[in-house]
Amino acid sequence: MDDRHDPRPVRRLPARVYWVRRLVVLGLPLLLVGILVGWLVGRGGGTPVATGSPTSTPTGSAPATPTDAGTTDAPDGGVEDCADPALTVAIEPTAAAFGAGEEPTFEVTLTNTGADPCLVDAGEAARTIVVTSGDDRVWSNRDCLGEDVPERTLLLAGDQSDVTTFTWTRVRSAEGCPDGLPEPGAGSYAIGLEVQDVEAPGATFGLG
Repeated sequence: MDDRHDPRPVRRLPARVYWVRRLVVLGLPLLLVGILVGWLVGRGGGTPVATGSPTSTPTGSAPATPTDAGTTDAPDGGVEDCADPALTVAIEPTAAAFGAGEEPTFEVTLTNTGADPCLVDAGEAARTIVVTSGDDRVWSNRDCLGEDVPERTLLLAGDQSDVTTFTWTRVRSAEGCPDGLPEPGAGSYAIGLEVQDVEAPGATFGLG
């Protein structure tokens, strides 16, 4: 066995070669990690992920639209109209007398004295109010009633009352609604009311 060393000197490589080798050794793992991350992100990119809080929908009120589904069937036979003697009608002045230029006001009360609920048409077109002074028919709501009069149908339970206030504008009227009628003067007056063929007891009041 020849133990002699090779007499040729070992040639040292340039420094940049060593740096290139180091960069390759260090950069290769980083490159592999980058490729793996890119592959994973690419697979998950097809499914969007929701972030943040959900957006609430405004719940403001909108005008309700009536539908057939919202109606309630009436009992067998339907609810009947209120009639005498179950229906009582009353009209009373809010004061015994009203001063000059003051418009008289009255309290109108409709009562179902029966045990069962019933219907009352309390609209202006369905009632009759008459103001008189002795034999003089001074005014009636029927004389100048327009065509587009709002309806007011009431469902009154047993022993239930409906109370409203009526104001007479202190004018005179006649059938056909003529113009130029004289104004009512001071004196004693009476007022009457009829609803669904039921008459209220007469009430009196004074005008100053």
